[in-house]
Amino acid sequence: MKTISVSRQADFLEDILKQALLEEIILETHSGQCFIIASIEKWKGFQVGEDDDITKNKELMQHLAKRRTGEKRIPLSKVKERLGL
Repeated sequence: MKTISVSRQADFLEDILKQALLEEIILETHSGQCFIIASIEKWKGFQVGEDDDITKNKELMQHLAKRRTGEKRIPLSKVKERLGL
């Protein structure tokens, strides 16, 4: 992964990055390519290991259960519609 410093003079990009602090953003190019902009400060990684059964990872399962509760959900059909799929 490569890190690129953003100039303070890049106002448009700075605005997008400020929005990404609040929620993940999907950028779509004129040709239809999509990119995700998200703050890694809130990002949580999990070591899965050699086992294919990720349900054995208790920390990951607790994290997923916590994310399922109390937050607004977007139906898959709406996600596909937004992405033009």
